[in-house]
Parts: sequence; C-alpha cells; structure tokens
Amino acid sequence: MKSGSGTENTYPIDPENAGELARLMQQDRLLTEGMGGLLPEPGIRLPERGRVLDLACGPGGWALELAFQYPKAEVIGVDISQQVITYARAQAWSRGLENVHFEVMNVMEPLAFEDGSFDLVNGRLLFAFMLPGAWPKLLAECYRLLKPGGIVRLTEMEPLLTTSPAYETWMALMSQALKRTGQSFSPDGRHFGITPVLPRLVRQAGFEEVQLRATVIEWSLGSEVHYAVFKDSLIGLELLQPFLVKAGGATKEELEQLYQQAVAEMQQEDFCGLWNLLTVWGRRPLAMSEPGGASRQAQAGAQAEGQ
Repeated sequence: MKSGSGTENTYPIDPENAGELARLMQQDRLLTEGMGGLLPEPGIRLPERGRVLDLACGPGGWALELAFQYPKAEVIGVDISQQVITYARAQAWSRGLENVHFEVMNVMEPLAFEDGSFDLVNGRLLFAFMLPGAWPKLLAECYRLLKPGGIVRLTEMEPLLTTSPAYETWMALMSQALKRTGQSFSPDGRHFGITPVLPRLVRQAGFEEVQLRATVIEWSLGSEVHYAVFKDSLIGLELLQPFLVKAGGATKEELEQLYQQAVAEMQQEDFCGLWNLLTVWGRRPLAMSEPGGASRQAQAGAQAEGQ
C-alpha cells in the first residue's frame, strides 16, 4: 500500500502513523469480503504449494489471510516501510503462520527475487503512490518474476461515489492533488485515472488472457458495511489533510470545515455511497507462446539443421 521513489515517499499519508496501520488492516478485511474472497476471480487457481508475491502489502492483511487459507503455499509481502513490515511480521508470528514472510522493498525499483519465482503476483490500490511512468516498469518486473503460466492480479479504484456534497469535494480535491503531483493518469484531474488504462498496461507488458472483474461495495446508511467504510473514510480524510494542503488544493481550515460537514452528511438517513473497484488479471504466456518465442525456436531449429 505504500511506496516511494528513492528517499521520497509518494504515499499521500504518513506510513508510520499508527492510525493508518489500523485503518489499512481494517480496509484489507473490508475489501476481501466485499470482493467475494481472497481470489474470487474465475480462472485464478493457486497451486497447492504455489508461491505468491503481494506488492506494497502494507500491514499484511491479505497476505496473512492467504497464508492461513493455503498452509502449503509460500506467501511473501513487500513494502517500503520498515515499521509496516515489522508490524506484519509480528502479526504472522502471533498467528503462528510460518509460510508467510515480509521484506522491505520498493516496488518502483527492481525486486530482489529470481526470474520465474512466483505463481501469482498480487497488488491492491497501488494508485495512491505509483507514478504513471513506474507502471510499465512494475508490470515488466511482474512478468519477469512470474513462472510461465503465472498470473498478475491488480485491483484499483476511482473516487468513491456518494450523495454527500462535502465528501464529493474531498474526492475532487484528492484527484486534483494526485494530478498536480504527477501521480495520475487522468487527463484533467477529475478522477484517479488508473482503471481505464490498467487493462492496456497489462496487455502491453506481454500478458495474455487479460480479464476484468468489477466490484461494487454499497455503503449507504443502513447497509451492512456502512459503518466500516464510514470509519475508514473518517481516518483517511483526516490523515490526507497534510498532503492536500501541501499540494495546494485547500487550506487546513477549509479542509477541517469540509471534514466536519462530510462526517455529518455521511450519517444522514438518506446518505448513499458506492465504492467501485476494478480487478485486472493476466497470464504470463507459456515459454513456447511468448512474444517471439516460437520464431526464435524455429530459427534455432533451422540453424541446427544447417550444421
């Protein structure tokens, strides 16, 4: 969930904040349940003894749950934050999970794993810190790290949709701030911009059988998850304020007033909200069908016959 480039952390929230750690653990559970499970997409099957890499894993919620559900698999989570990794390791130890490991790594740089190390590479909500130019590099790294036939699986989102004027203003400010700081694919800063381009990015990286699955989590007042998303939003909006002020979107005083207004509006009887997510996954071709693979083999065969 967190990363950065060099010494600069591009994650818009302080990753060392204890409230953010708690929010991300709760958000992991919320997303997994809302999406229908750990790997709900048709056609994604993890081998019994498969190896899984979770990119920018944050406090490790998804990786820990996967390791619990697949006790013979090996799960590795990487994140740029030492404190977050320390927390994830403690969680693994407390749950007695010996098949999950966590390492400090920056996913916008080459990762310290050998070629063809994994059956599945997973990433959720990387948009918050990823720079547009880093996406092709990351997907090329995923291709390198996957075994032939292995799967990359990425879930991203756009601003949440609500009937709260103040919350909508918050989402607009966030979208504009990401655009202003060069962290958005959006042409005009009106949304995050990652979901329209993600399928193309995955295909351009050489993956085949690229598929999409949309998830919508309703968090209107009275819905089962209203309070959980409301709580996630409360903490997130508060912790985002320094980033928005620094990006020049609004003053601290303006944001505080918007925050109080959003809190009130999200608890009104007629409040409605949707959280839209898009999962894109693709398969690394088998060796014979890799781009140029067949022609290279034919060329090698012709050379052998000529000798």
